[in-house]
Amino acid sequence: MGEWDPSRYERFKDERSRPFFDLLALVAPRPGMRVVDLGCGTGELTALLHERLAARETVGIDSSAAMLAKSAAHARAGLRFERASIESWEPAGPLDLVFANASLHWIDDHRSLLARLATFLAPEGQLAVQIPANDVHPAYRAAAEVAREEPFRSALDGWTRTFPNLAPEEYSLVLARLGFADPSVRLEVYLHRLPSREDVPEWTRGTLLTAYLERLPRELHDPYLERYRERVRSVLPDERPFLFTFRRILFHGTRSPSQAR
Repeated sequence: MGEWDPSRYERFKDERSRPFFDLLALVAPRPGMRVVDLGCGTGELTALLHERLAARETVGIDSSAAMLAKSAAHARAGLRFERASIESWEPAGPLDLVFANASLHWIDDHRSLLARLATFLAPEGQLAVQIPANDVHPAYRAAAEVAREEPFRSALDGWTRTFPNLAPEEYSLVLARLGFADPSVRLEVYLHRLPSREDVPEWTRGTLLTAYLERLPRELHDPYLERYRERVRSVLPDERPFLFTFRRILFHGTRSPSQAR
């Protein structure tokens, strides 16, 4: 995945933070919680997570140096940030909460990933995850459609961004088989009112398109972005405000004591 631009990502901060609060509402606070936030970004929401839960210890994990440069301002006693990939990071001891808001969709093989994350939890530890699932939206399909055009197809060697997400019902089955009691899984459709359809490429430029731009040579960045904007104009209605629908999967589970490490 390409390097993130914090200022671009935070242009839609209010809209992007709504699922965070919905996910946080699923967590049952307990005294003295030990928490990890996987994919903490700029750390602003991690700090809020730490405060709302009155956690004893919270660590935010992110692989982006640019994002972590912003998170340093939020560090304090009991709250720290580390640069690491979600795939490689491991806690020093059992955790009470593994929290992942809009980060796991960058990682393949969710069955194995969730099995690994489950081993991090203390008895009755909680897992709370929010996964963007908007690959069916025309603006998201447009990114792959442009990537299949020349000269981008040759430069990318035929690569397009694919999403590893499972169906919501599959997450329910995976969690149950991992020993989570009564897992809660839901598909939520968020409606964002953007000024116009021209703002949709700005939204995806802060997330989805980073994967394409990382792989394209610098001289093809602007041509790809311009062609993408043209494609978006052709598939989205010209309305103001533009009603941008965004699907997300939210799930939560509490690990049964007999299943925790």
